[in-house]
Amino acid sequence: MHKQKITIEHKYRGSIKLPDTKEAKNIFFRTKQAYANHEEMSIALVFSSYKIQQLQNYVKGGAAEELENLNLYIEMGEILGFLTQDARELRNSILLTNDSAHSKFNITKRIKLINKKQKSKADESYLFWDIENFSSISSIFADIIEPYSITDEKIFLAANPDSLYLKKSEWEANLYDYGKTLQSFNFIKCDHGKNVADDVLLEQFVSLKLKNSNVYILTFDRELKERFLESTHESNNLFILGK
Repeated sequence: MHKQKITIEHKYRGSIKLPDTKEAKNIFFRTKQAYANHEEMSIALVFSSYKIQQLQNYVKGGAAEELENLNLYIEMGEILGFLTQDARELRNSILLTNDSAHSKFNITKRIKLINKKQKSKADESYLFWDIENFSSISSIFADIIEPYSITDEKIFLAANPDSLYLKKSEWEANLYDYGKTLQSFNFIKCDHGKNVADDVLLEQFVSLKLKNSNVYILTFDRELKERFLESTHESNNLFILGK
């Protein structure tokens, strides 16, 4: 992943990290050119209509590369100031479709230790959960919270306002099966803005200054995983979800 400057009509508008995907550069230049030419901005700059139709169904591997390309387009919209609602809706649809397909994979088989080769001794376990991007609550309880005995006070959840408005009733209904509500945990309702849910989870993690702990991160955001990795103490065991 490397940074790419965004220059429109010889004016620097900002920089963005290009994901390591085959189409990232093409999407970057296509989007930049369309914006400079005052063309209609839409996810047609990212995917063909056929591909968009395909993404309505379960995709092996969680459509990880496609999600990274969508995130690139959305971040460019935030920098340049064009609307990306269609891309956000597609992203949520992809996440929901693949999240709902939990029966096709086992989360425990996808958990990877990323900061060392061998797990070291740990006294406690913590969970940092971007619930809007991984909302399969029953799977999280069955595959992570219960097996690793993660207590409520060591679970940190975050969600942005739009997702909270749309999904709160569903989340609460699913949590009810476990005798919980969102407020049973360290739940943070975020403000509007770029990567706010991700930022507050990282802030919570950093402020705790954890050592000798198992740390589980539930997010599809590659950049957030890297930021956790940079911020963790070497004595911790840092786990993420792999493909």
